[in-house]
This record gives sequence, structure tokens and C-alpha cells, in this order.
Amino acid sequence: MIPQIINDNQIILENVRDFDLDQTFNCGQCFRWNKITENLFVGVAFEKVVRISVDKEKIVLNGPSIATEFNSLWCDYFDLNTNYDKIKKSLSQIDSTLKIACKYAPGIRILKQDFWEALCSFIISQNNNIPRIKGIIERLCACFGQEIESGFFSFPSYSTIAKLNKSDLAPIKCGFRDAYILDAAQKIFSGDICPQKLKSEDINTARTELMKIKGVGPKVAECTLLYGLHRLEAFPVDVWMKRALETFFPGKNASYFGQYAGIAQQYIFHYSRMNPNLVK
Repeated sequence: MIPQIINDNQIILENVRDFDLDQTFNCGQCFRWNKITENLFVGVAFEKVVRISVDKEKIVLNGPSIATEFNSLWCDYFDLNTNYDKIKKSLSQIDSTLKIACKYAPGIRILKQDFWEALCSFIISQNNNIPRIKGIIERLCACFGQEIESGFFSFPSYSTIAKLNKSDLAPIKCGFRDAYILDAAQKIFSGDICPQKLKSEDINTARTELMKIKGVGPKVAECTLLYGLHRLEAFPVDVWMKRALETFFPGKNASYFGQYAGIAQQYIFHYSRMNPNLVK
């Protein structure tokens, strides 16, 4: 994908399909993107503040060095080189309900987020709602991240968090999750958990490794694999997904959806959550 460069901090992408900002940023996979106007979102990723707007099939990206870093960072982050139309057609052949779910939110893309940020965010997400998750993450970043623009802070590194204790985390008001956050940071810092190894090894082994972290169960492990390592075969199951599977796909599990089970999960999750009257 070749961007039209306006200046070093702004680019325009033409003919971008299968990318809806609302569907992508509000489907439960990320927590640092906020809607400013109908077609404009602002977010923080990889220590950058980025503004993105969409007009039909045209995307405008604004951010520091966005043009020079587009191919090395942002094209990958937004997963723009993946053919989602082809994936949806493949998934639609598996099941008629899945076909409906694909059509319901066709603009969802799986962001390629930073591993540590995804892991920490989904630890925070346990027994929580999205506004509160966002609030905890904002306080975490404000307390321990670096200010990169007025009012915007980077996500603190695991090496920074690994040196803290529970009392240090008290201001972010994360409750029982403080011990889990600290243990995750310490295990990555010590090398007990290696993101690169998790990305390449068998997914069952990777899942087991992640669950060695205090407080990380199957759902958080699966979310980390999908959103933090882009393991598209990962298949997070929460209350909504459990109900959706029982209603639409009784007796089926992740293997039923094939190599793109994670993308299928996202379509099913969003469809079910937005149509609660359809699920048991």
C-alpha cells in the first residue's frame, strides 16, 4: 500500500476497504483509542499520538513522523496488508450464522498491538467494564509513562513496572489486579516470559507459558495471543462468546473456525454483543 504523503506528519491512503474505525476500536480489542468526532479517532500506540479519520475508502493519518514510519510501523499496526475480504469469504463458507456475523461488522481489523501493553490491558480487563478499564489504563500511563504530548502519555514499559510494588500502584485503583500486573512485568523483565518465543512456538505451549503469570487464565492468555502477538488462531471466550457458541455453534470450539478463528471470534463477539436478544 503506497500512501500519498502530504507532509512528514500526514498521509492519505486511498481505496482502503474493510476498515471501519468504530468497529475496530470499539470491539473490545484495545483501550487507548477515543472517538473525537463522527469520523475522527485519536489514540496512543508505540509512544506516538495518532489521529485517524476515514471518509468512505480514504484514510487520513496524522502523527509525528507518520510518513517515514508508515511502512515500518503503522501499516503493520493497522494490519493493512491483510486481505480481510478474502478471509471473510472463507469464514462465510463455514457456517451461515458466521456469514451473517461477518456481514454485520465487516470493517473490523485485528490490530497488531504491543505485546506487553496487550497483556497488561487484558489483566486489567478481568471482571471489569470498558470505561473502568480505560480509566485504570489512563492512570497507569499518567503515573508511570512519559508525556509525549500535552495530556497524552506512553504506556509504561514492563521494566518500569517490574521495579514497583503494590503501594506504588495504589493511585491507579486497579484493585486485586495489582499483584497480577507486577508479576507479569517481573516475569517478562527476568526473561521467564519471552514474547518472541511465544510468537513462534506451538499455541498450546504459548498459552501454557502465559498462564504461569499470576492471575492469567485462559481468556487473558488467549486475548494476549490474539491482540498482542497476532496469533490469529487464538480464540478468546468470555461470557458473551460462551453464550454465542451455545446459541449458534453448539458443540463447536476454536478448531471449527480454522486458521482465522481469532478473526471469526471477533465478528461473532461483536454481532452477539450488539444483538443480545439473539443469544441465550
